[in-house]
Amino acid sequence: MNTEGAAVGRRSFAAIGTINHVLSAQADRVEAAAVIVRQQLAELDATCSRFRADSELSALARGREVAISPLLTELLAAGIRTARRTNGLVDPTVGAAMRRLGYDDDLATIRVRPARSEPLDYQPAPGFWRIALDQSAHRVMIPYGVEVDLGASAKAWAADRAARTCHEQLGGGFLVNLGGDLAVAGRPPQGGWQVSVDDATELDRDDWPIVTVRSGGLATSSTAVRTWRHGDRELHHIIDPHTGDVADPWWRAVTVVAETAELANAAATAAVVLGPEAAHWLARRRLPARLVSQAGLPVYVGEWPEDVSVRSRAAGSLGDQSRTAQLRASA
Repeated sequence: MNTEGAAVGRRSFAAIGTINHVLSAQADRVEAAAVIVRQQLAELDATCSRFRADSELSALARGREVAISPLLTELLAAGIRTARRTNGLVDPTVGAAMRRLGYDDDLATIRVRPARSEPLDYQPAPGFWRIALDQSAHRVMIPYGVEVDLGASAKAWAADRAARTCHEQLGGGFLVNLGGDLAVAGRPPQGGWQVSVDDATELDRDDWPIVTVRSGGLATSSTAVRTWRHGDRELHHIIDPHTGDVADPWWRAVTVVAETAELANAAATAAVVLGPEAAHWLARRRLPARLVSQAGLPVYVGEWPEDVSVRSRAAGSLGDQSRTAQLRASA
């Protein structure tokens, strides 16, 4: 992950169940940036992890208004904002549906469990409007029986926050990639950040498209990466809130470019839920996107960035020095 002609610093580490990358346009600032991002992800995990009984979100009393931290306030606000932006196609109240489908722990743990074969129980999500959040007072009321999962918004929100904090505290340009939710802040390296987009196909990485990102965010949602089995059925982690079942895997992966990672991920996840209607939905919102079918065929929407790998391969110059971030398809 580097940029031609630029001394870009990079650090990678595992946290919040995925691999994360921190890049700095000034190599001597990457260590400090990695410290910032690691600390923020530790706070994120302790605040809203669905897999930790001691997280603030898991421990919240239900059925009455309670005080919450400023961080959880922001995370819940992002989840509700995502639901409103997508007209409920992405909803933070799918926690119970996730659990019923078996996604109640880290994927590594789920995949080594004995195979389950009992009938699945599908129930629609209660609806994001059931969460009564008072942002100014840092208080919330979550009804009994409503289980909140912020997986479709928290990681992208955290990427935006991390990139912005690195820029504000350290100066310079930064790229933060949290398992496929990517945000940039500050001045990028000369030529921009060259991002290799993983489309979740079996192609070699040398065949993945490479696009230039100079500002904002980019996110990928996939039905082919975070998967597990229930009986003879393969399940993935993107839930249709209206059915409580996994979304029909019409697309292997959807990547969206937007003003923020939060907005890009909301749109990418909504597109997976929409299936064949996704391209029109994205076009109406003027969101550039690349949608990859199960057959590996791409569909482009709007002003999708040029694939610079085509020019580079034609010139015989494509190599490790032209890649600044390897984008893994994720939620």
